[in-house]
Amino acid sequence: MFALFDETSATCSRKITEAYSTSFSLGIKTLSKEMREPIYGIYGMVRYADEIVDTFHNFDKKFLLEKFKRDTYEAIEQRISLNPVLFSFQKAVNQYGISLQLIEAFFKSMETDLYQTAYGEQGYQEYIYGSAEVVGLMCLRIFSNGDEALYQKLQPAARYLGAAFQKVNFLRDMKSDFDERGRVYFPGIDFNNFGECAKQQIEREVAVDFKNAYDGIVQLPIGARAGVLLAYKYYIHLFNRIKKVPVSEIKESRVRVPDFEKMFILVETLAQQQLGMRLG
Repeated sequence: MFALFDETSATCSRKITEAYSTSFSLGIKTLSKEMREPIYGIYGMVRYADEIVDTFHNFDKKFLLEKFKRDTYEAIEQRISLNPVLFSFQKAVNQYGISLQLIEAFFKSMETDLYQTAYGEQGYQEYIYGSAEVVGLMCLRIFSNGDEALYQKLQPAARYLGAAFQKVNFLRDMKSDFDERGRVYFPGIDFNNFGECAKQQIEREVAVDFKNAYDGIVQLPIGARAGVLLAYKYYIHLFNRIKKVPVSEIKESRVRVPDFEKMFILVETLAQQQLGMRLG
């Protein structure tokens, strides 16, 4: 009956992903079947850690995050946890050899969210590495599936993609981050005086990240390429929407991509993938 526990734990992580992120859910469903469960496992863990620091305002966030971190490491060491999210995560970590250093960097960034509300350049880069780039590297371990040379080759692109996604999130969520949590992640930025020049500088930086990330996406194994490309295209679409709106709108509302546009991006990406496979 252990297989049933395994299956229901995997289902839990999948449900979490589907509930929290339509875009990533669609991307994962286009991955090769064997890649989906471990990617859901990664998303479930990082989503819940982020949820602790972002929304558990009526609880002891520090205690809960520390406990979640201890439980994560214990699950990895023991290869078991009665927390289905951590069971799924440890399974991915142990099966694909995900480095504990990546996990430690992730929790370091989450811990920073408990007390820090503004960043200098170094702190900003460290936060992005721990909160987003390492997640890309965890996923790359699964995509490369034991091919160490491929993993090493594509590390920079995975980091660029994670950074691009995170910076777009920072722009999209700027209002809620400031209003609800008092945070501004971009270095040297005062939310109340945030202007068009600063926005355009950030956009130039993000555009470079996306360009460098794409060079790696096209080198991914075929089973991973469509899913990552779909997430890339969704975020490019969101990024282009953000670029078109003035700062005043960024500071007053959350820019979104409508569901029908997400579906169009999905169909387009799958069609391109199929064409590429036939031509190959």
